[in-house]
Amino acid sequence: MSTTFSIGDLAREFDLTTRAIRFYEDLGLLQPERTGPLGRNRVYSVRDRTRLKLTLRAKRLGLSLTEAKDIIETYDSPRDTGMQLTKFLAVLDAHRARIEEQMADLQANLDEIKVHQREARALLAKTDAPTNRPAKAKKPPAAQTTHVR
Repeated sequence: MSTTFSIGDLAREFDLTTRAIRFYEDLGLLQPERTGPLGRNRVYSVRDRTRLKLTLRAKRLGLSLTEAKDIIETYDSPRDTGMQLTKFLAVLDAHRARIEEQMADLQANLDEIKVHQREARALLAKTDAPTNRPAKAKKPPAAQTTHVR
């Protein structure tokens, strides 16, 4: 594996668009070197590749890009593993609490839907019309005419 990567290399490897990679760069998650005329070519380092991988992992966990950046930046600081793990655990604890709250809200919603379904089924069972549609009006019989010859 080479020690540098183009934007296309990373896009293919991580199944991303180049636009997404530029967005992560705009947020400060990636910091490629600029080469070529007017610095238009981006050259990503192994560090950038690792940061992109960590960013995508954080997204899969449901973390915001700000949270991902906060965690990733602790790895750029001097190698204080205790501080890094403490920060990581704090972010995960907060995220877990949000997800558990969302799950409780969803469960309450689901329970309410089930109550309304039971009530609607009970009311439907009590109705006289089995199809629950209004009866169609009968057409009057066609008038009989007698033809005189």
